[in-house]
Amino acid sequence: LVQNVANNTNEEAGDGTTTATVLARAIAKEGFEKISKGANPIEIRRGVMMAVDAVKDKLKNMSKPVTTPEEIAQVATISANGDTAIGKLIADAMKKVGRDGVITVKDGKTLNDELEIIEGMKFDRGYISPYFINSSKGAKVEFQDALLLFSEKKISNVQTIIPALELANQQRKALVIVAEDVDGEALSTLVVNRLKIGLQVAAVKAPGFGDNRKSTLSDMAIATGGVVFGDDANLIKLEDVQPSDLGQVGEVIITKDDTLFLKGKGKKADIDRRAEQIRDQIQETNSEYEKEKLQERLARLASGVAVLHVGGSSEVEVNEKKDRVNDALNATRAAVEEGIVPGGGSALLRCIPMLEELKT
Repeated sequence: LVQNVANNTNEEAGDGTTTATVLARAIAKEGFEKISKGANPIEIRRGVMMAVDAVKDKLKNMSKPVTTPEEIAQVATISANGDTAIGKLIADAMKKVGRDGVITVKDGKTLNDELEIIEGMKFDRGYISPYFINSSKGAKVEFQDALLLFSEKKISNVQTIIPALELANQQRKALVIVAEDVDGEALSTLVVNRLKIGLQVAAVKAPGFGDNRKSTLSDMAIATGGVVFGDDANLIKLEDVQPSDLGQVGEVIITKDDTLFLKGKGKKADIDRRAEQIRDQIQETNSEYEKEKLQERLARLASGVAVLHVGGSSEVEVNEKKDRVNDALNATRAAVEEGIVPGGGSALLRCIPMLEELKT
């Protein structure tokens, strides 16, 4: 039972498992004691839930917002067991990518902790065929200054994409196709031309499913200055593509698992407007799944991705430090979102007088 409480707390908040364990033990101990003396278990549960709601409201009123980089660093430092270096690293990451930005924690390759900022959009879909690989430094596709063709529909007929390929060829740029799928004649023709004449092209499946895929494609198009073909709002056919319909990026890196677009050429005003729309949707939705997907979309649009590379002299040291960094990161995110209260259980102690009044 207590282990479930700790696990759920870790999944929900990412930290606070010790506090949750202490509270769970106290509630169970007091509850069993009262039940053994004849109290009604249903009434006890009702009382506990009533007290929980009251304490949550009290803590919200007590909380102080975390706004400055110094405050963010302080929260992160405390959560990382007083490690100021980790605190500063997390504060720097949040400063660079913003509160909505993606921050990930990975194993470092040196003794020191490092912060890497990837300015661009990353999604978990790789190349459709390994024959698109053009890099000598591993199984990946790399292009500089590429054009992007976005399609909500599956592309099977090669004739539909020849105009886009010709446009890319005229500008001496690579073309990356992001669609529901690319198969049949279209895929085989692209692969043959890639192998025989070195055609600078690659195809990637669009991430997500259904409406989420449609929205993600629109986000990409806005971030890179292109349009989505096959979209109900855009009735232009693929065959009638114009240069202004193609997205543009400074760099593309595609592996078998994911794709990264760097330095998109979309207009800042359009990107900001789109990000604001997504923030509004996050506020309106009640679905946790929907909220998570919207957060992912917002993160892709908002200032890129921060990667915290955790260094150390051994695997054991790196893993231990990674746990602390993850705890500190989760606690800091929660603090930025909902504010902070006095630690060490003192905030809960301050709720006792209010609970005494609740009894009556």
